[in-house]
Amino acid sequence: MSDDQMSDTPPSGAAAEEQKAVVYLRRALVDLNETRQRLQEAESRLAEPIAVVGMGCRYPGGVQSPEDLWELVAAGTDAVAELPTDRNWDFRGLDPGIPGDPDATFKGGFIDGLGEFDAEFFGIDEAEARMMDPQQRLLLEAAWEACEYGGIDPSALAGSDTGTFIGIGLLAYGFWLLGAVPESGEGHFMLGNSGSMSSGRLAHILKLEGPAVTIDTACSSSTVSLHLACQSLRHGECSKAFVGGATILATPWMYIEVARQKMPALAPHVRCRSFADADGSVFSEGIGVVLLERLSDAQRLGHEVLGVIRGSAYNQDGASNGLTAPNGLAHERVIRQALRNAGVAPGQVDAVEAHGMGTALGDTIEAQALIAAYGEGRAAEQPLWIGSLKSNLGHTQAAGGVGGLIKMIMAMRNEVLPRTLHVETPSRLIDWSSGVLSLLSEPVPWVRGERPRRVAIHSFGMSGTNAHAILEEPAPLPAPPPADERVARLEGTSRTPVPWPLSGRGEEGLRAQARRLAEFLAERPELDVADVGRSLAARPALSHRTVLVGTNGAELLADLERVADGHSAAATPAGVGEAGSSEALTSLAQAWVAGSAVDWEPVFTELDARAVRLPTYAFARRRHWVENSPVWEADGPVARAALLADAPAAAPGVAALVGGDD
Repeated sequence: MSDDQMSDTPPSGAAAEEQKAVVYLRRALVDLNETRQRLQEAESRLAEPIAVVGMGCRYPGGVQSPEDLWELVAAGTDAVAELPTDRNWDFRGLDPGIPGDPDATFKGGFIDGLGEFDAEFFGIDEAEARMMDPQQRLLLEAAWEACEYGGIDPSALAGSDTGTFIGIGLLAYGFWLLGAVPESGEGHFMLGNSGSMSSGRLAHILKLEGPAVTIDTACSSSTVSLHLACQSLRHGECSKAFVGGATILATPWMYIEVARQKMPALAPHVRCRSFADADGSVFSEGIGVVLLERLSDAQRLGHEVLGVIRGSAYNQDGASNGLTAPNGLAHERVIRQALRNAGVAPGQVDAVEAHGMGTALGDTIEAQALIAAYGEGRAAEQPLWIGSLKSNLGHTQAAGGVGGLIKMIMAMRNEVLPRTLHVETPSRLIDWSSGVLSLLSEPVPWVRGERPRRVAIHSFGMSGTNAHAILEEPAPLPAPPPADERVARLEGTSRTPVPWPLSGRGEEGLRAQARRLAEFLAERPELDVADVGRSLAARPALSHRTVLVGTNGAELLADLERVADGHSAAATPAGVGEAGSSEALTSLAQAWVAGSAVDWEPVFTELDARAVRLPTYAFARRRHWVENSPVWEADGPVARAALLADAPAAAPGVAALVGGDD
C-alpha cells in the first residue's frame, strides 16, 4: 500500500487517539509560543524608554525658553528679586521684615509679565481670560511652544489620544478675585480657578482625547506627573503626553501667612542655599512643559529626541516625624525603585538634580538617602555630583521638577554640569566624607563617554509624596554633511528656489512672527535656507499667510524684513513669480496663501532639507488682570485692616486664607 493510500485511510482506535493528541499538542505549542511572544512584547512595552521631544517654559529672571533657562544657569545668575510691582500688592499695615532679621525684606522669583496673555490666539473671550488663573494661561502657551520646539504641529494633535499630566501648586488667583468678580466675568470664575482645568483646558483647546489629569502633591507635583505620564504611555493609554508643572504667586497671601505665623521656612538671607548653610527657602514661581513620546515612536516619526526617561517611581512618607517632615527611608526606597525600573545600576548615574529646598532638615534627609542608595558599587573616583536649580530661581514648587528636567537636558546638550549657587559653606549636617556626593560648587565638564550620561531628578513635597526619575542622554545624531554639499547657507545662493511658508494669527501675528524670525536668522548666517524652509513648513498653518520664495539668503532675509514692516503680507506671497521660481512651486505657494492645505514634504525632500530649531510663536500678549480687588482695598467690602490685623478677620474664610485664628 502506498503512502497516499495510507494517508487516505482514517486511523482507528488507539492510533486515532494518538493522532488527536499530537494535533492538540501542536496547537498548544503554537498557543504557548504566541502567549510567550505577547508576554515578551508586554514586558518590553512596560520597560520602554520614553523620549522627551519638546520643551517650553517660563521662569524667573526673564526666562521664556529652555535656551534662556540654560543661559541663566550657565552664567550663574541669581534670579531672586524684589516683589513685583505689576500685581497691585500692598503691604501697608504689615511689617515686611523677615522674622529674626529686620533689615531683610521679602523677595522671591517672579515671572515677567504675569498678567499678559494672547487670549485671541487661543480663541478665548477677553472677559473669560481675565477670570482665568495665570497658570492656565501660561500652560497653554508653554504647551504650544513645546510642540514647536520639537518641530511638531500642535494643530495636528487634534483628535489624537495625546494625554495631559499637569502638576499644579497654589490656586491663589481665585482668592484675589473673592468679592471682586465683575459682571463681565460672571460665569467664568469657577472654571477659570479650578485645578482640574489646568489639564482640562489644555486638552480642550488642543482637542486632545487622551487622559487629562491634574496632580497636586505640592512640590513634587511635576515629577509625579512625569512618572504617571510615562506609565500611561507604556500602557498604551496615550501616544503622546504633555507633562507640566505650574506655580504662580498671584497674591501676597503666602508672605502674609509667613509674617503672621513667624514661619521658619523662609530664608533670612532670601536665597536657597541648597546643601550648604541652609536656613530656609525662598518663594518662587514657574511654568514648565515637556512633550513625551515612546522612544520607538519618536524614532519612527523622525522627531528629535532631546532626552530619554529610562525609569521613574513615586511613593509616600507615611508616618514621618511630622505632617510635612520628610522620611529618609521612604526617599531611599523610591530612589532604589526608580533605578530598578530603569534597569540602571547606582554607579551608572553621574549626577542628581536634587530637590535641595534649602532647609537644614530637608536637605540633610535628602542627601543621606542619596548617599545610601547611590553609594552601592560606586567607584571612589566617580562621585555623584549634586546640585539644584533652586539656588538660581528660588523654590518654584510644583514647577520645580520639570524645571530641573529641562535644565539637565540642556546640560547634556552643552556637555557641562553647571554650578549650584550659594554653596560656599557645605552643610555640616551631611556626611560628605563618604565620597559618594560631591557638591557642584563649580561647573564640571560632562562630555559623552563609553556609556550614556545619566542624571536623576529627585523631588518631594510637603504632602509626603516623593518622586525620582532617571534621565539618559539620547543617541547621538548623525553628523551633518559638509556645508558645501548642502543647498546654501543664508549667506550664499541656492541652486534651486526655496520656499519659506510663514503664518500668524491675524496680520499683527504674521508681522510679529516675521520680526522674531528675522532677528533670529540675522545672528545665524550658518543656517541653510532649505533647513529654515522645512522647519517653517512644519509649523501650523494659521489664518494670515505668506510665502517667501528665493534662491539667495540675503534676499529672503530682506523679504522677511519687509513682511515684518507690514508689506507683502496679503494674497500674493513675496518672491513668487520672480526669476528662478518654478511654476509648480508658485502654484503651491499661492494655494497655501489662499488657505489650502499643502504638502511641502516632497519639495524639501528633493532639497535634502533637515529640521532646525527656530523661534516659537510670537504671542501678542495683552494684560488680563482684575486690577482692583476689594479684598486688598481698605475701603472695599473686606477691609485691608481686617486682613492684616492680629485679631481674627471680620470675614470668615478670608481670615483663614491669610492666617487667621478661625
